[in-house]
Amino acid sequence: MPRFHCPLPAAALLPGTDVDLPAGAARHVQVLRMQPGDSLTLFNGEGGEYTATVTRMGRSDVAVRIDTHTPTEREIGRAVHLAVGMPANDRMDWLVEKATELGVTSIWPLMTERSVLRLKGERADKKQAHWQAIAVAACEQCGRNRVPLIHAPLDLARFAAQKAWPDGQRCVLSLAEGSRPWSSPSDAATPVVLVNGPEGGLSANEEGLLLAQGFLPVSLGSRVLRAETAPLAVLAALGLAG
Repeated sequence: MPRFHCPLPAAALLPGTDVDLPAGAARHVQVLRMQPGDSLTLFNGEGGEYTATVTRMGRSDVAVRIDTHTPTEREIGRAVHLAVGMPANDRMDWLVEKATELGVTSIWPLMTERSVLRLKGERADKKQAHWQAIAVAACEQCGRNRVPLIHAPLDLARFAAQKAWPDGQRCVLSLAEGSRPWSSPSDAATPVVLVNGPEGGLSANEEGLLLAQGFLPVSLGSRVLRAETAPLAVLAALGLAG
């Protein structure tokens, strides 16, 4: 059954209610050439999903009747927050998509000393909205009913100084000597905040800023993974662990 993100409050999606779909969802329904009487699934990101039936197909609007709500969740067992030095070109798009499929809770796009991609102002706002839309589409595809938050891009130094991350295990992927092998927290519910650099990695100064804030340097072994691969490897391991 087709799935669509419908960012309306739960009070507007009560069973038996007739609803005009938001523009994005309506456009997707029209692209699929659905007809009155066809069934679909909606989720608003607040938890669970809704079965609905198309009741009207207009030129630019679609109406549905909400049939049932099911409190289905497909989240991994812990909150995982990624702070990533933005890789260049379309690799950040790919990272956001795959991290969403693997269950990430939120993503901080970081600008670092060695970052190729630099964003500010209107361009940064557009990129944030673009990546948030990618996360929504990934949720529609993979079955998640909660959409991860994509934060506004910011400098790593500001990220380290703001201390806005949740409590839990804080790690930075590092190639520096003395980094400990990565291991999942023993408590399956412990949140994880993971920082990874861009192509070329983080500078020694940047790692020092994070270590001063209690981040632990960890390694994924002897192979050097790409900037967009390394955080996904950790995210997959955490998802499989709980």
